[in-house]
Amino acid sequence: MLADAQAFLNTSPTKPRPLKPDLAANEKASVIFDRLYENTQGVIIGEAHASQSGKKILIVNTASKCGLTPQYDELEKLYKDHKDKLVIVGFPANNFAQQEPGTNSEIAEFCKKNYGVTFPVAEKVSVKGEDIAPIFKYLVDEAAKKGIKDPITWNFTKFLVDENGELITVFSPKTKPLSEEVLKYLN
Repeated sequence: MLADAQAFLNTSPTKPRPLKPDLAANEKASVIFDRLYENTQGVIIGEAHASQSGKKILIVNTASKCGLTPQYDELEKLYKDHKDKLVIVGFPANNFAQQEPGTNSEIAEFCKKNYGVTFPVAEKVSVKGEDIAPIFKYLVDEAAKKGIKDPITWNFTKFLVDENGELITVFSPKTKPLSEEVLKYLN
C-alpha cells in the first residue's frame, strides 16, 4: 500500500483498470478501504492505504459552482497541515442545483488552477438518490445509526472516518474545514 495519498495522483496505470463492482452497503470498512475510484485524471485512487498508515479520512462531496466552493482553500490547507494523520478525498457531485456540471478533466483543472488542490479528487459521483455511490450509501447509513438523518443536505458535507473505516462524525456544509469543530478530531 502507498503511504501517502499524493502518490496516488503521481501514479498512472498504463491503461485504466475497471472499477470494482458496486459493493453492498453492509460491507462496512470494505466500502471505504477497498472501493476503487478513478480520480479526475482517470488514475485509480483508493483509500486502503489510510488504514495501513493509521490515518483518518475526510470524505467531502464537492462542487465547482457553489457558494461554498472556496472551502477548497481550507481543505487544501487542512490536508497540507495534517497529511501525516489525515487523508482528504473530494468527490465532485452534481446533485444540488447542477453546481458541478463539468467533466472530470474540467473539474481537475478548476481545482488545481483556482485552489491549488493536491489532495485526491475522485471521479464525479452521485451522493443522493437511486444512483448514490456505494461509499456515500455506506456513510449515510452509518450517519443514520448515529441519529443523523439525511446528512447530505448540500455540497461540501464532510464525513470523518477513522482508521478502521468507522464513521466518527458528519460536518455540515457550512462547517469550515479549519474550524475548531474539525480540528479537535486531529489534535
